[in-house]
Order: sequence, then C-alpha cells, then structure tokens
Amino acid sequence: MHLTEEQKMLRQMAQEFAGNELAPVAAEIDETSEFPLENLKKMGELGLLSVHFPEEYGGSGMDTVSFALAMEEIAAACGATALSVAAHASLCCGPIYAFGTEEQKKKYLPDLLSGKNLGSFCLSEPSSGSDAGGMITRAEADGDTFVLNGAKQWVTNGGYADVFVVFAKTDPDKGTQGISAFIVEKGTPGFQPGKKENKMGLRASDTRQISIDNVRIPKENLLGELNQGFKIAMHTLDGGRIGIGAMSLGLARAAMEHATRYAKERIAFGRPIADLQAIKWYIADMATGIEASRLLVHNAALLRDAGKPYTKEAAMAKLFASEHAMKTATKAIQILGGYGYIRDYPLERIFRDTKLVEIGEGTSEVQRLVISREVLREIS
Repeated sequence: MHLTEEQKMLRQMAQEFAGNELAPVAAEIDETSEFPLENLKKMGELGLLSVHFPEEYGGSGMDTVSFALAMEEIAAACGATALSVAAHASLCCGPIYAFGTEEQKKKYLPDLLSGKNLGSFCLSEPSSGSDAGGMITRAEADGDTFVLNGAKQWVTNGGYADVFVVFAKTDPDKGTQGISAFIVEKGTPGFQPGKKENKMGLRASDTRQISIDNVRIPKENLLGELNQGFKIAMHTLDGGRIGIGAMSLGLARAAMEHATRYAKERIAFGRPIADLQAIKWYIADMATGIEASRLLVHNAALLRDAGKPYTKEAAMAKLFASEHAMKTATKAIQILGGYGYIRDYPLERIFRDTKLVEIGEGTSEVQRLVISREVLREIS
C-alpha cells in the first residue's frame, strides 16, 4: 500500500532502532527473562510508544497505520519487547485516551506516552479469560471511593507498570452490563503483583497475576461511565488486535528472512537448497501470506483512522496474521532442519514467541466468533 513520506521515515527510524538496540539483546533477554525496561524508555524518548496519540497529550500525532508499521519492525527484532509495547500503548494508553476525562488524560497520558511511566491492562482472571462476563473481581462504592477485591491473571507488564486499567463488577447481577473500568496506580495498598510467570516464549515480557485486596481508589479514578466497562474492554481489544496483528506480521517476516538466508547458503546435493522446488514453494507461501497479513492489518488501521467500524476487520487481521505467523515459523524451522531446533539460531525463539499471538487478545476461536457474528449481522 502507499505510504506517506512521514510514515516511511517512521518505519525507517523504528527499523534502525530495532536493529541496533533490540535485535542484539533479544536472545540474551529471552534466556535470562530480563525485562527490557531501558529499551522501552528509549523508545518512549523516540516517540515509539506514542505514535498514534495526539500531540496535546505528548503523542507523535500520527495514525494507526504508522503504529502498525512501528510494531512490525519492533516485533521483527524482539517479540517480547513488542508485546510490552502493545500492552502499554494499546491496552492502557488507548482506553484512557478514548474514555478518560480531560483531567485523567492530562494526569496520566504525558508520562505514559513519554516512557517515563509504563502501563498495563487487567481484564483476565484465574477463572475467566475469554469469558470476561465470568469475572469475580468486585468494586463497591464506599463514600467518595471504590473498594476493589479479586485477582487478575496474565497481566503483561504487571511487575513494572505504574498505571493499570482494571476491570471489576460493580453490579454483579447484570453480567457483562455490570462491569466498570478503573485506573489504579502502582503502590496502591492491597494492589500486589505476584511472581513472574515462567513462560514458553516472549520470556522477557513481564507476565504476572495481580492480587487485589481491599484496594481503595478515589471515585474520580472510574474510567468512563459506571457499568460501561465491558464496552470499554471490547473497544480496547478491537484496537489492540491491530497491534497484535502487526506484531504477528513482524514475527512472520523475521522467520521468513532467517529461513530464506539459510536456504541460499545451505548446500545439499551440490547446490543451495533454495534451488529446490519444495523450498521455493515454502518461501512463496510465506511471502504471500505475509503480504496478505499486512494488507489486512493496514486495512483495519485505515478504517480505525477514518472513524469507521473496524471490529470485524481487526479480528480478521489478528486471526489471519497470527495463524500465518505460526505456519511461517513452523515451515522456517523445517527449512533449517536440525539447526532450526537449537538455540544457536533465532528461529527456535521466534517459534516459541509466535505461539502467543494465536492466544493473546482473544484466541483464534474468539476471533472466529467475532467475525461470524459481524458477518451474520451484515447479511440479511
């Protein structure tokens, strides 16, 4: 698709930063599970955490397509860093900008968008993931405060975030129509991150459970309207799926590039294996799916920027891009054979990192439910 000069410059800047700062440490922080806090702060200084937010709140004043371009480059270098950026920008800054009061935006966004503070999103629980209506975390009004009790699971950036968007039931009898959203600050008494999860992939990205024990916050920390939290969560996930689609795209591209370079260098039966028809077909399928993924992601981003409905398109982008990324990582390892299975080569890490994009921000099965629901509404 056609890109503006500004978008091309952003992509080049993101690519250079990712190549110089993220790629050289990706394997090491995967091995040690070290959170890339310093690189995230550097990205904030460069404007890579604030690409699609208005300048009045400290953003770069660009658009969602630009954010997708940046996310692709970040993910191509380090999937774990990309996930941390997605959780921060899409899932925390996103709903504060879209639903926050002017006071909330001015209080929280400048430090978040600059990278001074880090954000997080608390929706899933130990007993409820895709079924957000099954959450048990409660928020009860008490004078000029709300008191929250419960627990959250799979909280990205959970041990390092300064600002959390937290969902809780304020009217349990109303199911999803009785959920509200709140802004909770790090250090609030009773709001306690648990141990870091020991994950298969994206190991440098911080994932924890959060214990919420009589957490008292002022009523002005209600985000949006009372009992409108489910709407806020779904709106946020729509936008977040564009980011995860772009992350999937970057992971797939990295896998294809590593496999293609190897195929051109590896000699078997007297010639590079890239000359073999089977390998050529693998590469052709990888490249075609990556281009299709990019078009789907950018289409959803364009619709969002135009203020048009994009729920279906975002789900399509996330579904197709994530599943194609997993197929690409699998075929890439097949091209390398035994070398693809050892940690001396980056494909083993990319393969582990990629699996999460089929699960996070709505599983592939949830995306198919969303897409089919929208199609059934459209066709009378």
